[in-house]
Amino acid sequence: MVRLYAFNKAEAILFRDCLQKSLLTNKKSLTVSDLEFIESHHCSLTLRLSTEDLGISTVDRKKFVCDLTSASYQKMILLLEPFCTKESKSFQMLYDVDSLTDLLFSPSGTA
Repeated sequence: MVRLYAFNKAEAILFRDCLQKSLLTNKKSLTVSDLEFIESHHCSLTLRLSTEDLGISTVDRKKFVCDLTSASYQKMILLLEPFCTKESKSFQMLYDVDSLTDLLFSPSGTA
């Protein structure tokens, strides 16, 4: 499992907007650890557009890539919306793909 955690409402909005701009508007990959408000813990996650939903994979357990279609990233943005409207202690899996690695969004840091 890859976990994005310890977000507040403002950072959830920034993350959502970065997804929208980079992946859907500009059609470019997004390395999450490169975002100014993200603190990486010994790994990186790059979100990439793909022609099929493959989810997250890694070769070395330090560099992760997430390959999803634009439709799946649009769904991901919708799943982020509740965290962008109010502070939350809830959590959300950001995709539903048959993959060995899930992507958890957990503003409070728990699941």
